[in-house]
Order: sequence, then structure tokens, then C-alpha cells
Amino acid sequence: MFALRLLFLLLFVVTACDKPVVAAEKKGPRAPVEVGVVTLAPTAVTLTRDLPGRVSALRVAEVRARVSGIVEKRLFTEGSDVKEGQLLYRIEAAPFAANLASARANLARAEATLVRSRSSAARDQALLAANSVSAEAAETSATAQQAAQADVAAARAAVQTAKINLDYTRVTAPVAGRIGRSAVTEGAYVQQSAATLMATIQQLDSVYVDVTQSATELLRLRRELATDQLTKVTGDAALATLILPDGRVYPESGVLQFTDVTVDQTTGSIALRALFPNPRGELLAGMFVRARLEQGEDPHALLVPQRGVTRDPKGQATALVVGPDHKVERRQLVAERAIGNAWLVTGGLAAGDQVIVDGLQKVRPGAEVIAVPAAESAAEPAKPSKSSAN
Repeated sequence: MFALRLLFLLLFVVTACDKPVVAAEKKGPRAPVEVGVVTLAPTAVTLTRDLPGRVSALRVAEVRARVSGIVEKRLFTEGSDVKEGQLLYRIEAAPFAANLASARANLARAEATLVRSRSSAARDQALLAANSVSAEAAETSATAQQAAQADVAAARAAVQTAKINLDYTRVTAPVAGRIGRSAVTEGAYVQQSAATLMATIQQLDSVYVDVTQSATELLRLRRELATDQLTKVTGDAALATLILPDGRVYPESGVLQFTDVTVDQTTGSIALRALFPNPRGELLAGMFVRARLEQGEDPHALLVPQRGVTRDPKGQATALVVGPDHKVERRQLVAERAIGNAWLVTGGLAAGDQVIVDGLQKVRPGAEVIAVPAAESAAEPAKPSKSSAN
């Protein structure tokens, strides 16, 4: 009886072990997996570059003392807009008014001396013609006349200098703009020799945005433009867009003014300057912003959705592509620039390639698949008419 039970137990174990083998034999070869693909087609995109920058005023004028004296009155509100020529300060004018009066008196004396010397010279010249006076006396009177003329010229210059100094007691705005805090108060003594700083005016109706760009990238950009890999967007003037610190796009467009010709030896970068209108005064001097500069247009760009691109352990971009035999291939890509939610691929893929964007986790290189168009939201990497690169 015990032997019979042992025989039944062995038969049960053998039967249970044979069942998976039979199931595997009945399963057969694996069916092709369905994957979503994007078929690459050349697209014209405008390439841009976001660069950090800082706002600076179009013009900065320092209001400094041009005569020495006591400040009698401040005639502006700190932080307000002032017009060119507007009166800002009054410096004690009495000493300079006295100097002007003295200079005018000296001029009158010099002019009287000139009249007398001119008459004397004319008389001596007539007497010389009648041999009634010596040539030496006539020459002396003529020399005295010339000296009197020089004295008159010097006195007139002194009067003009005194008038200028008197005018400098009325300190006016050299440019129109926004004036900052006053550096002096009523009763303060300002000096001409030290050119005491009294206030600073910044012209902010238009502003500069100074940014830096890698010299290597700039050279590559110029090479691509020269070889027609990229085409200029708008003639010679490059357009610029501003991204404010809160992430908003500044509504006014700017123009790239110049590119420096000297490379910073410590950073390997080149300075660029763009000009932006500032009609509402939103841009303040010293503000940190991001300038988006248009670099050119690539008429044959290949854009691959970022979800279809992965990185290997070495950081190399790769993608899975469905080949002509419906089998999966792994391609190494050159994708250095992101545009929207896509990568701009400059190597490793060609127009017409089918890149897998859906079902990546279900396939491996060499597997046979069924390629179907991916959903439209995944298949459209970016708007082709106006794309930006970070």
C-alpha cells in the first residue's frame, strides 16, 4: 500500500514539471509589437539663443559742481523725471555777481585807456609826417595803443568768465531723464576743484541690454551663415526679445547694436549690446534679464520629440528607429540644441526616418515591430514658423 502511494506521488510531480514545457512549446514565436513613430521631415525654424544680461541706461549724466559755494536750494523731487535744462540747484551767487561787476569795471577802464592811446598815436603820427616829433616818440605811442587793445581783450575775457561762473551757480539738468537721490543738501559746501557730485540723471526712455556670448559659438554661427547652413532672418540688424525676471516676455522688441571685437581672456566670451525701447519705464538700470537673440533660420531642420531621445551612460543622445525591414535600429545622434519640446538633430538621422516615440519600453534593437503614426500632440515637436532655442 505504501509503495502504491509513492508511485502516485512521483507521477504527480513528473506531470506538474512537464506542463510548463508543453505550454512553452504551444506558445510559439512572439508577435510584432505595435509602436508609435514620427516620420522626420525638414522644417524651417528660427534659431535663437537665450543669454543672461543686465539693463543699463541709454545715457548717464552726473550733475557736478562747476563753481565752489554754498548750496542755497534744491529745486527737484528725488526719483522724478526732469527735462534737459531744468533748474536743479541754486548755489550762492553773490560772490560771483560781485566778480562780474568788477570785471565789467576793469573792461570800462581798459576801453577808456584804449581811446586815449588811440588818440595819442594818431596825433604823433600826424606830427611825425610834419617832422614835429621824433620817430621814436611815434613808435612809443603806437605800441601803447596796441597794449591798450590787448588790455581791452583781456578785460572782455574776464567779463565772459565771470558771467559763466555766475551762470554755473544755477545748476541745470544736462540731459532729460530720471534723477536719483540728491547727494548734497541745502547748506552743503560744494567745490569746483573736486567737482562735487550733486546728483545723477539716467535716460531710460530707451535702454541698453549688455549680454555675453561664447566666442566659440559666435564663430560657429558666422561660419554657418557664411556657408548658407543658416540664413539671416532680418537683413543686417538682428532682432532681440527680452525675458523679464518674473518670466514674462517683454512686449517691445529690441535690435542688436554691436558685437565687441575683444574676447574676455578669463571667460572666453564676447560682449554684445542690444537696444530696447522703454516707453513705460518697466526696465530699470541694473536689472538682470535674459535676452533672446535671433541667430538665423535653418530651412532644413530635423526636429525629434524629446520623448523619443534618450541618453546612454556616456551622455550620448540615442534614438530607436524603425528600419526598412520593420526592425528596430539604435542610432547615435548629434543633438546639442533644444527647441521647444524637441531636439534639433544635426547628425545620425535623415529625412524620412521613422523615430519611435511611443512604446520604447516594449522593444529592443533587432526586434520586429509594427509602426503606426504617433498621436498628433507627440508627433508635432514645435511650431515651425517661430521656434526658439535655449
